[in-house]
This record gives sequence, structure tokens and C-alpha cells, in this order.
Amino acid sequence: MPLLTVSNLSKSHGSRELFAGVSFSVEDGEKVGFIGPNGAGKSTLLRIVAAMEPPDTGALALRRGATVGWLGQEPEIAPDETIRTAVAAGRPAMRDALSQYWAVAAELADGREDPRLIARQSQLMTTIEALGGWHWQHEVDRVLTRLGLDGWDRPVNSLSGGERKRVALARVLLDAPDLLLLDEPTNHLDAVTTEWLEDWLVDYPGALMLVTHDRYFLDRVVTRLVEVTRHEFATYDGGYSEYLEAKAERESKEAAEEGKRDRLVERELEWVKRSPSARRGKQKARIKRLEGLREATVAAQRSATRELDLQFGSPPRLGRTVLEIETLSKSYGDRRLIDGLSTRLRVGERIGVIGPNSSGKTTLLRIVLGLELPDSGNVRLGVNTRTAYFDQQRLDLDPGDSVYDAVASEEWVDFRGRRVHLRSYLEQFLFPVAMQEQRVGSLSGGERNRVLLARFLLQDANLLVLDEPTNDLDLPTLRVLESALAEFAGCVLVVSHDRFFLDKVATGLLVFEGNGVVHRHEGGYELYRKLRAEAAAEESPAKRSAPRRRHDVLLAAGPRRLTYLEKQELEGIEAAILAAEERRDRLGTELSNPALYADTPERVAGLSAALAEAETSVEALYHRWAELEEIATSG
Repeated sequence: MPLLTVSNLSKSHGSRELFAGVSFSVEDGEKVGFIGPNGAGKSTLLRIVAAMEPPDTGALALRRGATVGWLGQEPEIAPDETIRTAVAAGRPAMRDALSQYWAVAAELADGREDPRLIARQSQLMTTIEALGGWHWQHEVDRVLTRLGLDGWDRPVNSLSGGERKRVALARVLLDAPDLLLLDEPTNHLDAVTTEWLEDWLVDYPGALMLVTHDRYFLDRVVTRLVEVTRHEFATYDGGYSEYLEAKAERESKEAAEEGKRDRLVERELEWVKRSPSARRGKQKARIKRLEGLREATVAAQRSATRELDLQFGSPPRLGRTVLEIETLSKSYGDRRLIDGLSTRLRVGERIGVIGPNSSGKTTLLRIVLGLELPDSGNVRLGVNTRTAYFDQQRLDLDPGDSVYDAVASEEWVDFRGRRVHLRSYLEQFLFPVAMQEQRVGSLSGGERNRVLLARFLLQDANLLVLDEPTNDLDLPTLRVLESALAEFAGCVLVVSHDRFFLDKVATGLLVFEGNGVVHRHEGGYELYRKLRAEAAAEESPAKRSAPRRRHDVLLAAGPRRLTYLEKQELEGIEAAILAAEERRDRLGTELSNPALYADTPERVAGLSAALAEAETSVEALYHRWAELEEIATSG
């Protein structure tokens, strides 16, 4: 019996039908991805499965006793919760015991030697142990650390929107339901954390229903892809690459059928023009057939997905100097974001900016634009450089404005060198006239991003500065944006966590590695990732734990023999693996000790981070061992 069965489901919002007659099933361990344009009903479908809202018609059958976990785009967490208690909310008995334990531990930490408190702490430790809590607490610490969350006793109402999303993600992962429902889980995650989440979900034993526009994520995680449009749910086996191949083949067949249908319509039209008034039965039959062909042609045209008309006009001519950054440094208190960065942007370059959350990426953009001052160093824009800024926070959007008023203050706008009426211009961004009067505050995240893009394209700029432009955009819009940026005749500086987007757009990367270190790499994300993995595999664990200052790693080409140093490395690698595994196991044992959790949260976090590093070290050593063995056997 399937884990979930959906039968004849339909849903409308007001007069707009999202979907009708939808039926499918999800098996144990199956991982299903949903893609499609904004507003097609993907998130609504997940909300219905999560019992967050009812369908209009149809039925859902979940296997008896099966559990469901839900992560929405804007998750709700009680404001009086801390990070630690919010993550434990899915296990109330565990949460209550841990909450009481931490409260008692805090009182004892203040120096109170109350025998009753000591006895209560001992009793709570026994309860937590019986619930399997110490191992689970270790998993909590590990997941929170990998998701880049610190200060676990901070109240949720003090967190940013991105931090709240990561807390909610940690909670649903740790609850480990039979069916996991994730709506845009990679928003607010950096690329490295996204790769960690991919690994987690690939190994996840339960079933998964996932909405995301991260194409590498889809390729890696899902086993089946469902494309949701306003007319159908089309299913494709495999990930995003298999979907593209199957869809191209399907569209080729449909185009051939469309060509045949068009030719038949033309012949029928010629016959109607030549024929006398249709009186006989044979003529009536032919006219009825013509009407059917016309209806089929119209239906085929309507089924085509309408895409955004997004192209940049010719930018002002750039001079020899576009942007120069010299020994730039910036800190906030003790937190160093940028330490002595020097780089330059040349004509035609499109530089992606990547790194962990809060590492300084947005700060760099704001310094380049003159919105913040550096502590030291210089930023110099060329005489002919004209900038335009796309702000991820959408702070410039007034939720009370209409779409029409938010984009421009004039009735006519200059676009691609010609005068265009604002209403016609907005229709190119998929905002029909009726929708142009809608308030910005009522729009979805993707629709608000389209409003920003519409306004952004009206600026006369040759250096585009974009901060997370891909958040909430659907795949059709992403493809058009990527194509427009790749063909833009000026320069681009863009912060993004979307690895596929960076591979299609970026000619180089600025990588924030923490503690102020920023490196420049040529090429897109996939090349950077490959070089990073090879560098990690070639370095010893001791070298890898130190701050890295150089990444000049060359790809080895063709078959070769082991060098003398590689032979020495291969001979000693088993001992290195044993030592790394011993360190990993020792840290795991230490984190499994209940007494540890009476210590400070900072010490627990430090040990959790050390364990994550040790696990990475073991994996890298095994990878390097396999690599050296392959060279040895092939050479």
C-alpha cells in the first residue's frame, strides 16, 4: 500500500482554478520534486497534504500511523521559544525535560549548591536518557551547527527571517517523519550548507515531497519530478537532467503533431472558402471536423507556458576602469568580515559572490555602492560606471503601493531605447492590467521579485549589483534572467546561493571563507567545487584545519603514475585514516556523555563543530585513498 494516495484533488483561490482532477501516490522512501511557474499551486498542494488547508474536492489517504512533517516558505514558530526549545517542539516530552534540565543547570551554574536542585537535575538526566535524549541532543547540536545557527538560547523573536527558516528546517529534519514536506528549503542556505542538506536527504529513509527551484538539488535528491502548470501535472522519472531530456523529446513530438494539425487546418480553410453553403451531411461533417481542429490548436497554444520577456537594453559604454578594490577591510566589533581584499572588475566580467550566511557578502556590495564605509582600503568606480542595485530585502517596496505605482512614477517609460506605456511594460513581466492594481503586500515572494526586476531594468546602468536575485523565482523566470544576464553587455556583481545560476552566469567567483578571508576564483561554481574537493583531498588533516591562503590547484590531465611523495602518502594513509576515525569516535563518545550538557552551550557547540570537521576529514581521507589507489592501478 502506498504511503500517500491522492485522488481527484482540486483547488481554487477565488475565481482562479489552481488545479483539478489531480491523482498520484507516493511510496515509502520515494523522493518527489515539484516544479512549475509561480501561482500554479505547488505550495498549495503541499499545504493540503500537510492538512494546513482543505481541498475543494478529492481525497487524501495516508497510511495508518504514518507521520507527516511540514516546512513552509515562511514557517511559524512561537516567539517565546528559544532556538533549542523550538527545535525540540516536535517531541514535547523531550522538549519539556530538556527545558527543565537547562533551567536547573543555569541555576546551578550561578553557584547555588541546593541539594534539591542537584537531585532534580539527576532525575531529569534519567528521564532524558530514558527518552533517548542524549543521543538526540547530540544530533540537535550537530544539525544546528551545520545550519550555521549559534547562540541556541536566543529567543526566536530576535532572529532574522533566514535564521527562523533554518530553525524550522532543523526541527522538521530532526523529527524524522515518514513523509517530509519541504517548500523551498534551500532559501537562506549557503552553497556548502545546501550540499550538506542534499546528503542528508539522499540518505533520509522516509519519503519526501519537495518544492524547489534549485536544479542541482533536484538532480541530486529526487527520484521523480512533477511539473505543475495550470493545465496539468506531468510526471517524469529521475531528476532535473532526466526531466529536461524527456521534456525536450515530448515537446518535439508535440511540435510535429502541431505542424500536422496546422497543415490540416489550412487545407480545411481552403476547402471552406471554395465550397458552397454547407447543406449536405458530408459537408457538415467536414465543417465539424474543422471546428474540432481549431479547438485543438487553440488548446495547444493555451497550454504553452508564457514566459517573462526580460532583456537588458544596451548599457552606457564602460571605460577602461569599471571597479577597483584595494586592500579593503571591514569588521563589526570583534567580527571580521573582510581583511585586505584587493581585486578588480574588467569589462564583460560577471562575478558571483558566495560564502556562509552573515560572512560579509551583502556588506561588500553595500560598500561598493557607497551605502557603507570600509574600515580601511579603497573602492574606485570608473568615470563611466553606472550602477543599479537589486536588494534581496526588498526594502524599497512599499507594501501599500500597487504594482503599477511601485515600478514607475510616470505613465510612459524608456525601455530598450524606446518609449513604452507602463501598463504594456508590466504585461511583459506577467502582470496583466487587473493585477497591476493589486497591492505589493498581497503578492507572493516570486511576484514581488518580478516587481523589483521590472523596476531594476528601467535603470540606465552598466554595472548591475544584485543581492540574491533568484530567491522565490520560478524556473521559467530563472532561465530568462540567466539568459539576460549572460548576454548583458556590461558587468555584473551578484550574490547568490544558486549553484546552477552561478554556473550559467558567472565568469568568476569571490569566495568568502570566514574570518575576513576572501579569495577570487575564475570560472563557475562547479569548477570551484571540484578544485576545492581536490585541494582538501591532497592536504593532510593538520593542514586542512589551518586557515588556507592559496587555492592554486591544477587539474591533473590524463593517466599517470604516482609520484614519490604520493607513494609515501599512500603508504601512510591507512594510519592517517585510523587516527582520524579514532578522533571522530572520541568526540562522538564525549558528546554522548550526559554530564557534558551541564557545561556551557559554547563548549557543546565547539565539540559539535569539531565532530563535524572530524567526519569531513575521515571522508576526505577515504576519497584520497581511493584516488591514489586508482592512479596506482591504472599507472
